[in-house]
Amino acid sequence: MQMGEGVEWALHSCLNLAWAEPGEAVPAARLAAFYDLPPAYLNKQLQALARAGIVTSVSGPRGGFRLARAPEEITVLDVVTAIEGPQEAFRCQEILRRGPDGSESIDYRKACVVSQTMRGAELAWRKELAAQTLADLQARVESRLPRTPAVTRQRFRELREL
Repeated sequence: MQMGEGVEWALHSCLNLAWAEPGEAVPAARLAAFYDLPPAYLNKQLQALARAGIVTSVSGPRGGFRLARAPEEITVLDVVTAIEGPQEAFRCQEILRRGPDGSESIDYRKACVVSQTMRGAELAWRKELAAQTLADLQARVESRLPRTPAVTRQRFRELREL
């Protein structure tokens, strides 16, 4: 399975929003400039996050994006689903039905060993992503790089002056 780069961009943007000054809305252009990303494409990811209720969009001269919920209430799976969609990565097409012993009366999505294996792996993957919150990621980054929140806020101030 391969996720688009939008997932990485969205997760890093959410982390940066968590470290922004309290109450500050950060424009998409400033979030994009932080990592030298294409603003229009990042804005599409931010709009997807807004539709999912992960960020809110604030209009006006001091507008931009901010987290819609506390980092403890946003899971990594929430962000992945907002960007990639809720569909399953593996979709059993029940090809066993067309095989030599195939039967129209069997639900091969449940009976097929390949389907069961792939479904189990996806459930484990989703469970792991659902168990990790944005706050968990924040804490891990801050334990490794304690200056990250201050550095992020400083970078936003510098980008504001451009």
